[in-house]
Formats: sequence, C-alpha cells, structure tokens
Amino acid sequence: MYHLYILECSDKTLYTGIAVDVSRRVEEHNNSQKGAKYTASRRPVRLVFSKEFANRSEVLKEECRVKKLPRCKKLDMIGNAIIG
Repeated sequence: MYHLYILECSDKTLYTGIAVDVSRRVEEHNNSQKGAKYTASRRPVRLVFSKEFANRSEVLKEECRVKKLPRCKKLDMIGNAIIG
C-alpha cells in the first residue's frame, strides 16, 4: 500500500509527499538526512493527513493534484479527514 501524506512544518507551512511506511518517513523528515531538503530547515514536522492508495500510479496522480491546490484547499482536506 502507498500513502499520500501531508506534514505541517514548524513554520506552519505544509509539505506533501508519498510513502509506503508513513511513520518511518515522518521519522526521516524529523531526524535524518533522508528527509526532504524542504523539511530539513523546518523541523520538527508533524503528520496532519494520510490517505492510503492501492497502487503507486494512483498515489502519484493524487500527489500531483494535491501539490497544485492552494493552501486553503489543503487545510480543508486536512480538516475533513481522519489520519490513517
């Protein structure tokens, strides 16, 4: 299973990514060099949204769509979802 996830950074910006293991990926963003360049200077980050997808193709399409959304739409998406 693949997951689309959104992180809230310490500066209140949002970061969107995909992962197979979301908890491991959040740990990498917070504590290792394997995290994204964007999040490295904005630690700590916290998981605010996660959605499961059956295959990589679907999650990549959704990631592309979400990254194009304005912040207010991402916040709506986060507010209307349950992490999991």
